[in-house]
Amino acid sequence: MAPSRYRPGLLNAITDVPGVKVGHLTCHEGDRIRTGVTAIVPHAGNVFQEKVPAALGVFNGFGKFAGSTQIEELGEIETPVLLTNTLAVGRGIEAINRYTLAQPGNERVVSLNAVVGETNDSRLNDIRAERPTVDEMLAALATAKPGPVEEGAVGAGTGTVAFGMKGGIGTSSRQVPVSEETYTLGVLVQSNYGGALMINGRLYRLDDDDMKKHDKDGSIVMVVATDAPLCSRNLKRLAERCFGGLARTGAALSNGSGDYALAFSTAATVRRTPERRKSIAEYSVLSNDVVSPLFEALIEATEEAILNSITMAKTTRGYDAGTGKPSTVHAISLDVLRRL
Repeated sequence: MAPSRYRPGLLNAITDVPGVKVGHLTCHEGDRIRTGVTAIVPHAGNVFQEKVPAALGVFNGFGKFAGSTQIEELGEIETPVLLTNTLAVGRGIEAINRYTLAQPGNERVVSLNAVVGETNDSRLNDIRAERPTVDEMLAALATAKPGPVEEGAVGAGTGTVAFGMKGGIGTSSRQVPVSEETYTLGVLVQSNYGGALMINGRLYRLDDDDMKKHDKDGSIVMVVATDAPLCSRNLKRLAERCFGGLARTGAALSNGSGDYALAFSTAATVRRTPERRKSIAEYSVLSNDVVSPLFEALIEATEEAILNSITMAKTTRGYDAGTGKPSTVHAISLDVLRRL
Protein backbone atom coordinates (compact mmCIF):
# COMPACT_ATOMS: atom_id res chain seq x y z
CA MET A 1 0.00 0.00 0.00
CA ALA A 2 2.78 2.47 0.84
CA PRO A 3 5.43 3.82 -1.53
CA SER A 4 8.77 2.17 -0.86
CA ARG A 5 12.43 2.85 -1.50
CA TYR A 6 13.56 -0.17 0.48
CA ARG A 7 12.77 -3.77 -0.39
CA PRO A 8 10.41 -5.66 1.95
CA GLY A 9 11.50 -8.93 3.49
CA LEU A 10 10.23 -12.27 2.22
CA LEU A 11 7.09 -12.18 4.38
CA ASN A 12 6.81 -8.40 4.69
CA ALA A 13 6.31 -8.98 8.41
CA ILE A 14 8.09 -8.46 11.72
CA THR A 15 8.92 -12.18 11.62
CA ASP A 16 11.35 -11.52 8.76
CA VAL A 17 13.73 -10.59 11.58
CA PRO A 18 15.36 -13.94 12.46
CA GLY A 19 14.16 -15.44 15.72
CA VAL A 20 11.11 -13.21 16.21
CA LYS A 21 7.82 -15.03 16.82
CA VAL A 22 4.22 -13.76 16.89
CA GLY A 23 1.10 -15.35 18.37
CA HIS A 24 -2.54 -14.21 18.35
CA LEU A 25 -5.47 -15.22 20.52
CA THR A 26 -8.77 -13.83 19.21
CA CYS A 27 -11.89 -13.54 21.39
CA HIS A 28 -14.89 -13.12 19.05
CA GLU A 29 -17.87 -14.51 20.91
CA GLY A 30 -21.61 -13.80 20.99
CA ASP A 31 -22.73 -10.22 20.49
CA ARG A 32 -20.41 -8.52 22.97
CA ILE A 33 -16.88 -9.95 23.04
CA ARG A 34 -14.53 -8.54 20.39
CA THR A 35 -11.04 -8.47 21.86
CA GLY A 36 -7.82 -10.47 22.08
CA VAL A 37 -4.09 -10.51 22.65
CA THR A 38 -1.01 -10.51 20.44
CA ALA A 39 2.34 -11.82 21.67
CA ILE A 40 5.74 -10.82 20.24
CA VAL A 41 8.67 -12.98 21.36
CA PRO A 42 12.11 -11.45 20.59
CA HIS A 43 14.06 -14.70 20.18
CA ALA A 44 13.72 -18.44 20.58
CA GLY A 45 15.76 -18.66 23.77
CA ASN A 46 15.12 -17.60 27.35
CA VAL A 47 14.56 -13.85 27.04
CA PHE A 48 14.97 -13.26 30.77
CA GLN A 49 18.41 -14.87 30.74
CA GLU A 50 19.44 -13.37 27.39
CA LYS A 51 17.95 -9.91 27.51
CA VAL A 52 17.83 -7.73 24.40
CA PRO A 53 18.63 -4.02 24.18
CA ALA A 54 15.48 -1.98 23.74
CA ALA A 55 14.00 1.49 24.00
CA LEU A 56 10.58 3.08 24.15
CA GLY A 57 9.45 6.18 22.28
CA VAL A 58 6.39 8.07 23.53
CA PHE A 59 4.85 10.82 21.41
CA ASN A 60 1.70 11.35 23.51
CA GLY A 61 1.42 9.38 26.71
CA PHE A 62 -2.35 9.03 27.11
CA GLY A 63 -2.21 5.28 27.70
CA LYS A 64 -0.85 2.42 29.71
CA PHE A 65 2.48 0.78 28.81
CA ALA A 66 3.55 -1.63 31.55
CA GLY A 67 7.29 -1.99 32.05
CA SER A 68 8.12 1.37 30.51
CA THR A 69 10.14 2.84 33.40
CA GLN A 70 12.54 -0.10 33.62
CA ILE A 71 13.00 -0.08 29.83
CA GLU A 72 13.86 3.61 30.10
CA GLU A 73 16.24 3.02 33.00
CA LEU A 74 18.09 -0.10 31.83
CA GLY A 75 17.66 0.02 28.05
CA GLU A 76 16.57 -3.60 27.72
CA ILE A 77 13.62 -5.98 27.78
CA GLU A 78 13.67 -9.33 29.53
CA THR A 79 10.27 -10.76 28.59
CA PRO A 80 8.07 -11.18 25.54
CA VAL A 81 5.74 -8.28 24.68
CA LEU A 82 1.95 -8.56 24.91
CA LEU A 83 -0.57 -6.23 23.25
CA THR A 84 -4.16 -6.29 24.47
CA ASN A 85 -7.01 -4.02 25.62
CA THR A 86 -6.83 -1.29 28.26
CA LEU A 87 -8.46 -3.16 31.14
CA ALA A 88 -6.50 -6.35 30.45
CA VAL A 89 -3.01 -4.95 31.10
CA GLY A 90 -2.91 -6.42 34.61
CA ARG A 91 -3.81 -9.87 33.30
CA GLY A 92 -1.11 -9.46 30.67
CA ILE A 93 1.47 -8.87 33.38
CA GLU A 94 0.29 -11.99 35.21
CA ALA A 95 0.47 -14.07 32.02
CA ILE A 96 4.04 -12.96 31.31
CA ASN A 97 5.00 -13.62 34.93
CA ARG A 98 3.68 -17.19 34.75
CA TYR A 99 5.23 -17.81 31.33
CA THR A 100 8.67 -16.50 32.29
CA LEU A 101 8.88 -18.03 35.76
CA ALA A 102 8.02 -21.45 34.32
CA GLN A 103 10.92 -21.44 31.85
CA PRO A 104 13.88 -23.71 32.62
CA GLY A 105 16.69 -21.66 34.10
CA ASN A 106 14.35 -19.22 35.83
CA GLU A 107 13.72 -21.28 38.98
CA ARG A 108 15.30 -18.64 41.26
CA VAL A 109 13.87 -15.55 39.57
CA VAL A 110 12.04 -13.32 42.06
CA SER A 111 11.57 -10.14 40.00
CA LEU A 112 10.95 -9.45 36.33
CA ASN A 113 9.74 -6.60 34.12
CA ALA A 114 6.70 -7.66 32.11
CA VAL A 115 6.07 -5.54 28.99
CA VAL A 116 2.42 -4.98 28.05
CA GLY A 117 0.93 -2.38 25.70
CA GLU A 118 -2.74 -1.59 25.13
CA THR A 119 -5.38 0.25 23.19
CA ASN A 120 -9.03 0.71 24.17
CA ASP A 121 -11.40 -1.52 22.16
CA SER A 122 -14.59 -0.56 24.03
CA ARG A 123 -16.25 0.75 20.84
CA LEU A 124 -16.80 -2.86 19.78
CA ASN A 125 -16.10 -4.89 22.90
CA ASP A 126 -17.54 -5.37 26.38
CA ILE A 127 -14.21 -4.33 27.83
CA ARG A 128 -15.46 -4.86 31.41
CA ALA A 129 -16.01 -8.58 30.79
CA GLU A 130 -12.42 -9.53 31.80
CA ARG A 131 -11.37 -10.97 28.47
CA PRO A 132 -8.89 -12.08 27.36
CA THR A 133 -8.16 -14.14 30.43
CA VAL A 134 -4.70 -14.94 31.74
CA ASP A 135 -4.99 -18.44 30.26
CA GLU A 136 -5.91 -16.99 26.87
CA MET A 137 -2.86 -14.75 27.01
CA LEU A 138 -0.71 -17.74 27.89
CA ALA A 139 -2.12 -19.49 24.83
CA ALA A 140 -0.97 -16.61 22.61
CA LEU A 141 2.53 -16.91 24.07
CA ALA A 142 2.54 -20.69 23.71
CA THR A 143 1.47 -20.58 20.05
CA ALA A 144 3.79 -17.76 18.98
CA LYS A 145 5.74 -18.83 15.91
CA PRO A 146 7.88 -17.54 13.07
CA GLY A 147 6.44 -17.27 9.57
CA PRO A 148 3.46 -15.35 8.14
CA VAL A 149 1.58 -13.04 10.51
CA GLU A 150 -2.20 -12.75 10.27
CA GLU A 151 -3.38 -9.14 9.98
CA GLY A 152 -6.59 -7.20 10.45
CA ALA A 153 -9.25 -7.90 13.09
CA VAL A 154 -7.28 -10.56 14.96
CA GLY A 155 -5.56 -10.81 18.33
CA ALA A 156 -5.18 -7.43 19.99
CA GLY A 157 -6.74 -5.81 16.93
CA THR A 158 -10.05 -7.70 17.09
CA GLY A 159 -12.05 -4.76 18.42
CA THR A 160 -9.99 -1.73 17.46
CA VAL A 161 -11.12 1.28 15.39
CA ALA A 162 -8.95 3.54 13.23
CA PHE A 163 -10.12 6.73 11.49
CA GLY A 164 -13.71 5.74 12.26
CA MET A 165 -13.20 2.48 10.35
CA LYS A 166 -12.11 -0.97 11.42
CA GLY A 167 -8.51 -1.02 12.58
CA GLY A 168 -6.45 -3.96 13.72
CA ILE A 169 -3.05 -5.64 13.55
CA GLY A 170 -0.70 -4.80 10.69
CA THR A 171 2.92 -5.60 9.97
CA SER A 172 5.65 -4.86 7.45
CA SER A 173 9.42 -5.21 7.03
CA ARG A 174 12.36 -3.77 5.11
CA GLN A 175 15.82 -4.93 4.05
CA VAL A 176 18.30 -2.14 4.72
CA PRO A 177 21.87 -1.95 3.36
CA VAL A 178 24.21 -0.36 5.89
CA SER A 179 27.90 -0.15 5.06
CA GLU A 180 28.71 -3.63 3.71
CA GLU A 181 25.88 -5.46 5.48
CA THR A 182 22.13 -5.79 4.91
CA TYR A 183 19.93 -5.75 7.98
CA THR A 184 16.25 -6.52 8.44
CA LEU A 185 13.79 -4.46 10.41
CA GLY A 186 10.14 -5.21 10.95
CA VAL A 187 7.24 -3.47 12.65
CA LEU A 188 3.91 -4.69 14.02
CA VAL A 189 1.17 -2.23 14.94
CA GLN A 190 -2.09 -2.28 16.88
CA SER A 191 -4.06 0.59 15.29
CA ASN A 192 -6.86 2.26 17.26
CA TYR A 193 -6.50 5.98 16.63
CA GLY A 194 -8.03 8.84 14.65
CA GLY A 195 -7.48 11.74 12.31
CA ALA A 196 -8.03 12.13 8.58
CA LEU A 197 -6.66 9.09 6.77
CA MET A 198 -4.02 9.79 4.13
CA ILE A 199 -2.93 7.12 1.64
CA ASN A 200 0.06 7.82 -0.58
CA GLY A 201 -0.33 11.48 0.29
CA ARG A 202 -4.00 11.67 -0.71
CA LEU A 203 -6.97 12.13 1.57
CA TYR A 204 -9.24 9.10 1.85
CA ARG A 205 -12.81 10.33 1.53
CA LEU A 206 -15.67 8.35 3.00
CA ASP A 207 -19.04 8.03 1.24
CA ASP A 208 -21.01 7.49 4.45
CA ASP A 209 -21.79 10.79 6.20
CA ASP A 210 -21.75 9.12 9.61
CA MET A 211 -18.26 7.79 9.00
CA LYS A 212 -16.95 11.21 7.98
CA LYS A 213 -16.91 12.08 11.68
CA HIS A 214 -13.38 10.82 12.15
CA ASP A 215 -12.28 9.85 15.61
CA LYS A 216 -9.64 12.20 16.99
CA ASP A 217 -8.66 10.34 20.13
CA GLY A 218 -7.43 6.78 20.40
CA SER A 219 -4.11 5.00 20.55
CA ILE A 220 -1.54 3.03 18.62
CA VAL A 221 1.23 0.71 19.76
CA MET A 222 4.10 0.02 17.36
CA VAL A 223 6.66 -2.71 18.06
CA VAL A 224 9.91 -2.71 16.07
CA ALA A 225 12.39 -5.57 15.79
CA THR A 226 15.72 -5.50 13.98
CA ASP A 227 18.81 -7.66 13.65
CA ALA A 228 20.95 -4.56 13.25
CA PRO A 229 23.35 -4.28 16.22
CA LEU A 230 22.10 -1.11 17.88
CA CYS A 231 22.65 0.22 21.38
CA SER A 232 19.62 1.24 23.42
CA ARG A 233 20.26 4.92 22.69
CA ASN A 234 20.04 4.42 18.94
CA LEU A 235 17.10 2.05 19.41
CA LYS A 236 15.28 4.95 21.06
CA ARG A 237 16.10 7.12 18.06
CA LEU A 238 14.85 4.32 15.81
CA ALA A 239 11.61 3.90 17.79
CA GLU A 240 10.87 7.60 17.51
CA ARG A 241 10.98 7.36 13.71
CA CYS A 242 7.76 5.33 13.92
CA PHE A 243 6.00 8.62 14.54
CA GLY A 244 7.11 9.81 11.10
CA GLY A 245 5.21 6.91 9.53
CA LEU A 246 2.28 7.55 11.87
CA ALA A 247 2.10 11.19 10.82
CA ARG A 248 2.08 10.21 7.13
CA THR A 249 -1.21 8.39 7.67
CA GLY A 250 -2.96 11.56 8.86
CA ALA A 251 -2.97 10.86 12.59
CA ALA A 252 -4.60 13.55 14.73
CA LEU A 253 -2.00 13.12 17.54
CA SER A 254 -4.64 14.54 19.85
CA ASN A 255 -4.80 15.14 23.59
CA GLY A 256 -6.46 11.74 24.09
CA SER A 257 -4.11 9.68 21.95
CA GLY A 258 -1.59 7.19 23.30
CA ASP A 259 1.25 6.90 20.78
CA TYR A 260 3.91 4.35 21.76
CA ALA A 261 6.80 2.76 19.89
CA LEU A 262 9.02 0.01 21.31
CA ALA A 263 12.18 -1.04 19.46
CA PHE A 264 14.54 -3.91 20.24
CA SER A 265 17.56 -5.56 18.62
CA THR A 266 17.96 -9.32 18.30
CA ALA A 267 21.61 -9.17 17.18
CA ALA A 268 23.76 -11.71 19.01
CA THR A 269 26.58 -9.19 19.36
CA VAL A 270 24.47 -6.91 21.59
CA ARG A 271 22.45 -9.51 23.49
CA ARG A 272 22.88 -9.15 27.24
CA THR A 273 23.81 -12.65 28.32
CA PRO A 274 24.51 -13.64 31.94
CA GLU A 275 28.25 -13.65 31.24
CA ARG A 276 28.22 -10.16 29.75
CA ARG A 277 26.15 -8.78 32.60
CA LYS A 278 28.68 -9.97 35.21
CA SER A 279 31.71 -8.09 33.93
CA ILE A 280 32.99 -5.39 31.62
CA ALA A 281 31.56 -6.27 28.23
CA GLU A 282 32.37 -5.04 24.75
CA TYR A 283 29.53 -4.65 22.25
CA SER A 284 29.97 -4.10 18.52
CA VAL A 285 27.28 -1.63 17.50
CA LEU A 286 26.48 0.54 14.51
CA SER A 287 27.68 4.11 14.85
CA ASN A 288 25.52 7.22 14.66
CA ASP A 289 26.86 8.10 11.23
CA VAL A 290 25.47 4.98 9.49
CA VAL A 291 22.01 4.50 11.00
CA SER A 292 20.03 6.97 8.86
CA PRO A 293 18.95 4.30 6.30
CA LEU A 294 17.36 2.32 9.13
CA PHE A 295 15.46 5.42 10.21
CA GLU A 296 14.14 6.07 6.71
CA ALA A 297 13.19 2.44 6.14
CA LEU A 298 11.30 2.31 9.43
CA ILE A 299 9.18 5.32 8.50
CA GLU A 300 8.19 3.45 5.32
CA ALA A 301 7.51 0.18 7.13
CA THR A 302 5.45 1.83 9.85
CA GLU A 303 3.24 3.62 7.35
CA GLU A 304 2.68 0.39 5.44
CA ALA A 305 2.00 -1.66 8.58
CA ILE A 306 -0.69 0.82 9.62
CA LEU A 307 -2.31 0.74 6.19
CA ASN A 308 -2.15 -3.06 6.23
CA SER A 309 -3.93 -3.11 9.59
CA ILE A 310 -6.82 -1.16 8.09
CA THR A 311 -7.06 -2.73 4.64
CA MET A 312 -6.92 -6.28 6.03
CA ALA A 313 -9.66 -5.63 8.61
CA LYS A 314 -13.30 -6.61 8.11
CA THR A 315 -16.57 -4.92 9.04
CA THR A 316 -17.23 -5.89 12.64
CA ARG A 317 -20.44 -5.85 14.68
CA GLY A 318 -20.09 -5.78 18.42
CA TYR A 319 -21.03 -3.93 21.60
CA ASP A 320 -20.21 -0.36 22.57
CA ALA A 321 -19.38 -0.58 26.27
CA GLY A 322 -19.58 3.19 26.62
CA THR A 323 -23.21 3.43 25.47
CA GLY A 324 -24.40 -0.09 26.27
CA LYS A 325 -25.71 -0.48 22.72
CA PRO A 326 -24.86 -2.66 19.72
CA SER A 327 -22.19 -1.16 17.48
CA THR A 328 -20.98 -1.69 13.93
CA VAL A 329 -17.70 -0.41 12.52
CA HIS A 330 -17.24 -0.77 8.78
CA ALA A 331 -14.10 -1.80 6.96
CA ILE A 332 -12.39 0.57 4.56
CA SER A 333 -14.00 0.85 1.13
CA LEU A 334 -11.90 -0.86 -1.53
CA ASP A 335 -13.85 1.03 -4.18
CA VAL A 336 -12.67 4.34 -2.76
CA LEU A 337 -9.12 2.99 -2.62
CA ARG A 338 -9.30 2.05 -6.29
CA ARG A 339 -10.40 5.57 -7.17
CA LEU A 340 -7.44 6.94 -5.23
